[in-house]
Amino acid sequence: MRVGEDTFWNIGEVARKTGLTVKLIRHWSDLGIVPPARRTPGGYRLYGTEALARLQLARTLRGLGLGLATIRDVLEREDTLTQVAATHIDALEAQIRTLRSQQAVLRSVIRRDTTAEGLTTMTELARMSDAERRTIIQDFVTETLGELDVPTYRRGLLAATPDLPADPSDEQVDAWLELGALVQDPALRAGMRRMARYAADHRPGEHDPAALQAAERLTDDWLRRVETARKQGIAPDSPAADPVVAAIVTAWIPTQTAPAGDPHPVGPVDDARARRLLLEQLEVASDPHVERYWHLLCLINGGTARPSMAAAGQWLRTALRANPTPGSRAAELHTMYDADAGQDTWGPAGVLQACDDVLNAVSRLVSAVVPAQFGQPTPCADWDVRTLLNHLVRENLLWTALANGTPRSDFTADHLGDDHIEAFRLASRSTRSAFGRPGMLDQRYGPAPGRRLVEQVVIEMLLHGWDLARAIGHPFDDVQHLAELALPVVQEIYGDLPRTDAGSFAPPQPAPEDASPLDRLAAYLGRSIG
Repeated sequence: MRVGEDTFWNIGEVARKTGLTVKLIRHWSDLGIVPPARRTPGGYRLYGTEALARLQLARTLRGLGLGLATIRDVLEREDTLTQVAATHIDALEAQIRTLRSQQAVLRSVIRRDTTAEGLTTMTELARMSDAERRTIIQDFVTETLGELDVPTYRRGLLAATPDLPADPSDEQVDAWLELGALVQDPALRAGMRRMARYAADHRPGEHDPAALQAAERLTDDWLRRVETARKQGIAPDSPAADPVVAAIVTAWIPTQTAPAGDPHPVGPVDDARARRLLLEQLEVASDPHVERYWHLLCLINGGTARPSMAAAGQWLRTALRANPTPGSRAAELHTMYDADAGQDTWGPAGVLQACDDVLNAVSRLVSAVVPAQFGQPTPCADWDVRTLLNHLVRENLLWTALANGTPRSDFTADHLGDDHIEAFRLASRSTRSAFGRPGMLDQRYGPAPGRRLVEQVVIEMLLHGWDLARAIGHPFDDVQHLAELALPVVQEIYGDLPRTDAGSFAPPQPAPEDASPLDRLAAYLGRSIG
């Protein structure tokens, strides 16, 4: 409809032009967002070009989440649009923070398989203010330390409070949710109290910046030495770990003072007392709950968290237990090997035949594996079938290199390639060749005669062959007689060594009276055979 120079449309025409519904336009018109320009003699609404522009702007603002009352104010006074936009940005940012917090809670629920009660707790933690978060930590420190007289330790804990930024990342929110639950864990409180008691007994006093920096350097040094040893494949319960322990103890000794009531500080040299005291410190400081506590605080506060020291710490503690005095483990092995010089406990055929037989049996297992089974789990913790196959190949390469006097260092490499069967065949062939060299069985490799290297391969192949047979459901019974011969050898070598996750083998597991020799061997070396 045209009136003079102006054009007007009824509500249906406006709906077609804007893509909005008649019902919505009528509702917005009633609210004053888009009033009609005039009405027909019959009372029907008519809208002009200004109404089309107002409707388009209203739809845009509505899509951004503004309320209808706010939209009406903007349309009535266009100069307030900037102010309204700024206000709405603040509201959106608050809403985004809330949504992120809710998202982090729900992700944690999925990851931790949280109960309904746990969900309620996490939701409450996510809504807390900065002051409420600080109060939780202060109450935790007060209740944990109780009456202990450890002012320096107490101040250090109270100074490290969670300080979430105004716009925290998902990782920071999740870290706070975990920390809020962790401070309720009795295990964390017990670990904190052990450290506090140790601090009280050893009178640490005030920590000046230089002392803290020295402690950091010392930590970095022993971590570097241990990680290098681990990469080189040095077992912590072997004599090869002793030089690593000696270097760490020598660097640690100058940092020590006499404990309260003890007139004798650590001596100037690496000895049994120094190693015992270092082990004591490591055991107090190695609580995984306490390490997690500091890691989470660092994440929340936006710092750079030090990678977990758990694996390296366990390696060093195991090495200290296995080597309680300088050279002790090597001396034990010398005594053991000298006592049975020239003996062969592997029956009339000898250890070389035992090695040949077990390599043949494992080769049949390896040939039975198909690539589709590579991802299947095995009795070896955190190892799938492919990782286990790679280890079987690596062990052959390792002992072959030692027998040839050319130790390898590529312990983390992939030795399997694209053909696991051929990889094992070639590696085992090298083993047979190196061990079959004339005089090898009596040649000395450190304190050990060569036949002890052969024994190690037999033991490794028996145990990890058992792992592989279990993983793929294949029989491995043709080596039962070798397992029976191996068990006393294993008990002799490993009977007195610490059994930890970092050591050569895990703690012994129970085996039924009617267990086969191979199952008894696997159980003694830490496998669950149930």
